[in-house]
Amino acid sequence: MRRIALLTAAVTLAIGSLCAQAQESKLPDIGSSAGELLTPAKQRQYGAMMLAQLRHYDYLLEDPLIDSWLETLGTRLAANSDKPRQPFNFFMLRERQINAFATLGGYIGVNSGLVLTAEREDEVAAVLSHEIAHVTQQHVLRGVERAQRDQLPILLAMLGAIVAAQAAGGNSSDDATMAAVSSGMGLMQQRQINYTRSNESEADRIGIQTLSRSHYDTTAMADFFARMQLVSRSNKANWYGETPDYLMTHPVTTTRISEAKERAEQIAAKNSVTAITTTPDATRVERIPKTPFSLPDSSDNPLLPNGIRISDQALTAGGTGVFDFARERIRVLSAGSPRDAVREYERLGTRSDAQAYGQALAQMRSNQPGAALPALETLVRKHPGQMWLNLALAEAEAQAGKTAAADTRFEAMLRQTPNNRAVALGYAKVLTDRNTPAAGQRAQAVLRPLLGGGGEDPLLQQTFARACEIAGDAIRAGEAYAEAAYLRGRPEQALVQLNNLKRKPDLDYYARARIEARIAAITPAVLELRRQGVRDEDLRRQ
Repeated sequence: MRRIALLTAAVTLAIGSLCAQAQESKLPDIGSSAGELLTPAKQRQYGAMMLAQLRHYDYLLEDPLIDSWLETLGTRLAANSDKPRQPFNFFMLRERQINAFATLGGYIGVNSGLVLTAEREDEVAAVLSHEIAHVTQQHVLRGVERAQRDQLPILLAMLGAIVAAQAAGGNSSDDATMAAVSSGMGLMQQRQINYTRSNESEADRIGIQTLSRSHYDTTAMADFFARMQLVSRSNKANWYGETPDYLMTHPVTTTRISEAKERAEQIAAKNSVTAITTTPDATRVERIPKTPFSLPDSSDNPLLPNGIRISDQALTAGGTGVFDFARERIRVLSAGSPRDAVREYERLGTRSDAQAYGQALAQMRSNQPGAALPALETLVRKHPGQMWLNLALAEAEAQAGKTAAADTRFEAMLRQTPNNRAVALGYAKVLTDRNTPAAGQRAQAVLRPLLGGGGEDPLLQQTFARACEIAGDAIRAGEAYAEAAYLRGRPEQALVQLNNLKRKPDLDYYARARIEARIAAITPAVLELRRQGVRDEDLRRQ
């Protein structure tokens, strides 16, 4: 019976993992009770918990510039989806496997490998619009509902087979048990696959409409699918190793590619006008794309403060304008080590400005700022207003010991883009690396305006904590370190830090009130985790 209990636990956990994969499932909206399973607030809570655990195990690629690019792209698509008021949270993972997924609460993850595989931003937008459709059509919730319906009957059948096999005894009982488990799991998996295939078409159809409304090229969806199909066929011959995870959860077929192409053609016909020119000799028919609205140049607008410009990229066709730089930055940050990134660029060469930028970043991360500076200076002269390049140059100058030049460049960027997260965090990192009270105080001043809207930003909290520590503000540093631990999936560790901080004799009334309020908010989560037997592994070793 002990063996049966262990197998039962294993089966339950396995089926639980299938429930997690049910996020790709979907049904037409015909009165399903899926919306009653979890409230929107509870969905967001589960999504936030999942994100915190990904941070805890260092799966996320947390970078202010990449976060800004992905959030800009995702928000633009979400605003043009069927449910523009649905909240979304987009995040990048380090993994170079080609994959993307949606989960509860509108949390959508993208693997670095997917961006590195895409040839243009439109293809990344196509995948994101597909995942957004999974959320807006409530496919995630419906998958949970179906998993709950299927789980109990199949589990009971499997347990019955296991009991019968064990009662028979003999050497064949273990084989019979495993056969029962395999059969049940196979049935569960097949039902999930069938369910997923029926959903993918709807997500494609809804997603391509979102893509069009966001002024992205609708042919990108079919192009990306075709490339994935090529990878799938190559992998069957074991040419490129394992099949990408994206193909496991998003099966690509010739029919699916054809449907995507057909939808793109239909949308293109709607978004163009037909011009007919007739002459005595012939008649010429042309399709002319409709020109999207764009803002005039804002550089001469007297109503805007000096140095401030507004961008019309959200209103015009095309992408964010930084995809090539974003892809190379992701290539560097997702590499196994800084040296691996340098070697990768030695193999790739530097055929474009974006690749030159990526190679310079790799050199900086390998502590070679002298090698990176010439390339970055050339790129900034060529693209003087490009913030990503200016930020990289300022960081390289600081790393090379050119403190005055770096500070001048950072201060100029702060004036031009006040409270920009990437600039503020980059400047604060440079300042805290100097490890002086004056630098810590300046870093505090740079970061403080972001705290009002970035309370759930662990990178901001961690950087602010270090700035406070250097500046001599131990209480604020302790609070920020605890908040960073909580946001990175370590609530028990955060609670210990806050309780230790509360014992300090020099706390004033306001600091004590803040700390006690945070302890009260975190304690229920820690107690629930302890009730479930989940303990912080670092604290357990102490």
